[in-house]
Amino acid sequence: MYSSDVIAIFFRLPTVVHPVMGATRRDRVAQLPPSAKLVFKVLEYHGSLTQKQIVEESMLSPRTVRYALERLEESHIVKEDIYFADARQNLYQLIPEAPAANGGTDGACCAE
Repeated sequence: MYSSDVIAIFFRLPTVVHPVMGATRRDRVAQLPPSAKLVFKVLEYHGSLTQKQIVEESMLSPRTVRYALERLEESHIVKEDIYFADARQNLYQLIPEAPAANGGTDGACCAE
């Protein structure tokens, strides 16, 4: 069993605290099944995708991708939108992270 720090290093996840759930995205992803972690990484790399595109990119079965997307939505990591190119499909994308507690600035970029 790997610690959450090892998993975070492997997945290179940021440590921003989620405003609603009180847990970082890294912590929430670490609690998910491997299929959900893979779908997360596919969406992180490719951006918004339909379920069919996620199946193609991840090489997981459609049922496994549906299950992974359900887990990611329950954890408030992924949101589902309308895919305007084909209304029969949905578009899945990562929910943007909340800014860090210090407003997202560390003073390094804008110091005068």
